[in-house]
Amino acid sequence: MRENTEIDALIQLLDDPDPTIYGHVEEKLKSIGQPVIPVLESAWETQTLGVEFQSRVEKIIHTIQFEGLKDAFAHWKNSKDQNLLEAIILIAKYQYPELDEEKIHKDLEKIEQDIWIELNNNLTALEQIRVINHVLYDLHNFSGNTSNYHDPKNSFINIVLETKKGNPISLSIIYMIIAQRLKLPVFGVNLPRHFVLAYCGNDELLNHLANGHDKVMFYINPFSQGGVFSKKEIDQFIAQLKIESNPVFTDPCDNLSIVSRVLNNLHFSYTKLGYTDKVAEIEQLQKVVA
Repeated sequence: MRENTEIDALIQLLDDPDPTIYGHVEEKLKSIGQPVIPVLESAWETQTLGVEFQSRVEKIIHTIQFEGLKDAFAHWKNSKDQNLLEAIILIAKYQYPELDEEKIHKDLEKIEQDIWIELNNNLTALEQIRVINHVLYDLHNFSGNTSNYHDPKNSFINIVLETKKGNPISLSIIYMIIAQRLKLPVFGVNLPRHFVLAYCGNDELLNHLANGHDKVMFYINPFSQGGVFSKKEIDQFIAQLKIESNPVFTDPCDNLSIVSRVLNNLHFSYTKLGYTDKVAEIEQLQKVVA
């Protein structure tokens, strides 16, 4: 009770015109952390102290949430398995801190179930991919967002699952997560300018990433309806870009590399839009996972 009274008193001072007083109040509220957010949100909704008061409340809430997000990313990076979905949800929480995580899990489970029904042990690797493509693109209507390719929303999994549109890496992440849940050896490939997937020929690679492109049977382009292609086509693409060939462009990559690339995409999108504050914050997240 006493703590709540102190918080209420601090909130009442948020519209103080003296920058020294406001600075002290801001730091005190931020030091309390996550527990103060509901109180601040309630004050934002009920107070009639004007636009500046609301702006200051929003700023403090965002700062607390962002610091919590950085801590969560640091914990993820230091975790043993570095679960990809967990990190992708954290990235979405940067823009949508109150997102419904349960809905994300249910949406993915629904797609997984629809694919599982059509799979059987007699299917070849290509036939398995055709099943996934049919469910993802024909039944669930996913597609590449060609009209707003650099929209930051393409990097947030909750929005991609809702709109059924995304960029190459967000669609690849959804494709890969579901494929791996179904015990299919599908992994991300850090191809320059266009993230793709690799179908590996050894089931043991579900627990150990492939070492060398010779273990990749073929590649998949989730941005183009799951089209299948060969390493030769990757080599031609690299040659067109006038970039020196590198195994990184053809071998499966780890989850940390995927998360870093999503953050790179966000950094580019926010830079393109001129959102300097968001660019600076994404750079902080990049440093955490570097």
